Amino acid sequence: MSLEKELVDTAGLHRDDVDFAEPEDPVVDPGPSPAVALKTSEILAACTWRDATRLRALAESEGGLLADALRQAAWPILLGLPPPTDEKEGDSTHSADPDAAPPDDDWKEFPRHKDEDQVQLDVNRSFVHYPNDQSEEQLQERKRELSNLIVEVLRRHPYLCYFQGYHDICQVFLLVLEPAARSPLVSRLSVLRIRDFMLPSLSATTAQLRLLPDILARADIELRRHLSSIEPFYALAGTLTMYAHNIERYKDISRLFDVILAREPTFSIYLFAQIVIDRREEILEIDEPDMLQVILGRVPPELDLDALIKRSVDLFTQHPPETLRSWHQISPSSVLKTSRDVDESARQTIEDGHHYFEKQVKEIQWEELRMGVRRKIWLYRRPARFIGTAIMVGVVAFYLRRNPTLLQYIWSFFPGQQ
Repeated sequence: MSLEKELVDTAGLHRDDVDFAEPEDPVVDPGPSPAVALKTSEILAACTWRDATRLRALAESEGGLLADALRQAAWPILLGLPPPTDEKEGDSTHSADPDAAPPDDDWKEFPRHKDEDQVQLDVNRSFVHYPNDQSEEQLQERKRELSNLIVEVLRRHPYLCYFQGYHDICQVFLLVLEPAARSPLVSRLSVLRIRDFMLPSLSATTAQLRLLPDILARADIELRRHLSSIEPFYALAGTLTMYAHNIERYKDISRLFDVILAREPTFSIYLFAQIVIDRREEILEIDEPDMLQVILGRVPPELDLDALIKRSVDLFTQHPPETLRSWHQISPSSVLKTSRDVDESARQTIEDGHHYFEKQVKEIQWEELRMGVRRKIWLYRRPARFIGTAIMVGVVAFYLRRNPTLLQYIWSFFPGQQ
């Protein structure tokens, strides 16, 4: 048996499963080139040995993971999903892993998630650009599957808050993965990699966006100064949806997902920064802030993804997150820091992610309490007591840190404001 055939059989894949052409544009396939065949063997070998380090390098290199049949084996490893019990040799006593796939339909009996109505509205608008080779009846079935996938993840992890654009991400996972792998993998992605976007507040998302001007300041100070009059919210749709809302071709977004899943979450921000840098001449010619917001929010349709990824990797290497001014403002419980080490992130469990989620929620509540007290003190300020007020803010902040319930007592001094 040849090495390639052995690797294919071991990974549970067949040569016929590897489709090197875009699904919606069937052509006569003369077969993969020697370079593609070699890389296919390397990907399969890395999957067989669960070599995440090698897989990350392959995902980052030209062409990414090449085909959905290979992604089905590689993405679970990149996201740290444990292998099925029957793949663990000699482990007959192994108990069910908490991140493994639970019974298929038990989630339907779980309490309804508060965001399910919005989920359905967004699902109705899904599958606009791809796949484009299916009938209306087939697309309706896809939408039903997408709705079930999202609702299942939300019901299994009810603390997560749905955001518009989440369906764009899940749509890609649905098209790439086999049904049994979808919910476990999207769950790990949601809780361990994009958790900041699923909090009950946008504060963590905003904090991530603040890194973008810092990257530009270090890489291209002229461009940063030109954009100083606008907030970096133009990058929201791209970074929030892992670019699934911006990229219209299936082969492009699946290839981009390869590297986003292989890298730390911060890398997505560097990708957007590099897109902005690549458009510097166009951007420097525009002075109107409103027009800049519109132009910057549009990801160019024709991107050389391999070249973009390479430049983004270089940008990340030259200016790592720790060198950015706003990095210290990122919560220690943010995915940007808990997944800064991708190997450590892959070892984290859903329970670990839930723990970080709860810590972030408490931080958000504390910040809201602190800002609420500051606003009330400002409202009832007296000019002659300005210095005393400043001291009082510090004292109140100190004690609220230790006992947030004191807020109700403080507010009791302001009738009609509670």
